[in-house]
Amino acid sequence: MDSLIAASARALAAGDAIGALQRIALREDPPALALRGIAMAQLGEHPRARELLRRAARGFGAHEELARARCVVAEAEVALAMRDLGGLPRTLTAAAATLEARADHANALQARLIAVRRLLLLGRLDEAAAALARLDARGLPPALAAVAELTAAELALRSLRIGPAQAALARAHEAADRARVPALRAEVAEARAVLDRPAARCFAAGSAKSLRLDEVAALLVSGALVIDACRRGLRAGDAWQPLARRPVLFALARALAEGWPGDVDREALIACAFHTRDPDETHRARLRVEIGRLRALVATLASIEATAQGFVLRPHAAREVVVLAPPIDGEQASLVALLSDGAAWSTSALALALGASQRTVQRALVELEAEGRVRAIGRARAQRWLSPPLAGFTTLLLLPAALPLE
Repeated sequence: MDSLIAASARALAAGDAIGALQRIALREDPPALALRGIAMAQLGEHPRARELLRRAARGFGAHEELARARCVVAEAEVALAMRDLGGLPRTLTAAAATLEARADHANALQARLIAVRRLLLLGRLDEAAAALARLDARGLPPALAAVAELTAAELALRSLRIGPAQAALARAHEAADRARVPALRAEVAEARAVLDRPAARCFAAGSAKSLRLDEVAALLVSGALVIDACRRGLRAGDAWQPLARRPVLFALARALAEGWPGDVDREALIACAFHTRDPDETHRARLRVEIGRLRALVATLASIEATAQGFVLRPHAAREVVVLAPPIDGEQASLVALLSDGAAWSTSALALALGASQRTVQRALVELEAEGRVRAIGRARAQRWLSPPLAGFTTLLLLPAALPLE
């Protein structure tokens, strides 16, 4: 390794992308192309970074398998930043195996952390937890240790394990201070700030208040009957009844919970569930059918009784009834939550993360664009979607699989 390459690598490790480029900007040899690609990624020029890293990987010969694997890992991280979530696991796994076999444990761990972060973006929390448990982060450079702890903290927060999240964030803060990389310190500070921001709204017996993540976690284990509008279901202690695929039943459950301890008249329930203000006898008949279905589904948690005016929710064991509402309303709340991270998402990546069809996502994006809440850049296959960050609260509970479903 020549002196300019070594100096550029040291600058990149310290987060000085401009200083790195000043040393190798005009060079076209594979090591310089790889470092230029990493520098461009640090500067946010992700398409150019990906191009340079691919050129570097092609430039390394057959006997330079280790260098090619490092380029694959760097490109995978760029792809993650670009929210290109397809076609990543197989090549990344092969690169990690190559790095491990050549005793490059730091870059092998980096590869596996990228895979875990991808699983977190897709909401596959169980797989992410299993993959993270297999990693050994002992003896790592401070910057990589901070990334590992940030990943562990995000997983804990997404699972509402507040104590482990706080401990991981404290370790990430310590490692970032030792690394002395400003961007890493800022990322840790932003992650810690999430704990102090409102994450949901709580409605109980006519009163409303904002809750932080730790307060949400405490509410979910309090024994109250929680109608969870973030994950669309009912929870009481360890019992969980999902209604995400039954929107009419969830709308009825939420309306009954918002009216608790009183009853809710039939016209209000029909308007809420069927979106009509002029009900006729067919709507009333359908309401009776849907109430019957809801009554059967929630029988272990509560009963639903008919009254002269409508219906009333009666939780078992004299539980309190609470509605846990997201910080933002609307059918596209989860989509807005994904876009609020400031990254540019493709339609296919959004569909993959939400578990929806691209056509459904495209229709939702068109509606949000008409409201001025998102904007598109590029065209055709290069089109990406952006949304301004949402200040003042966290959308963590709206991300896919943010709460355990069982």
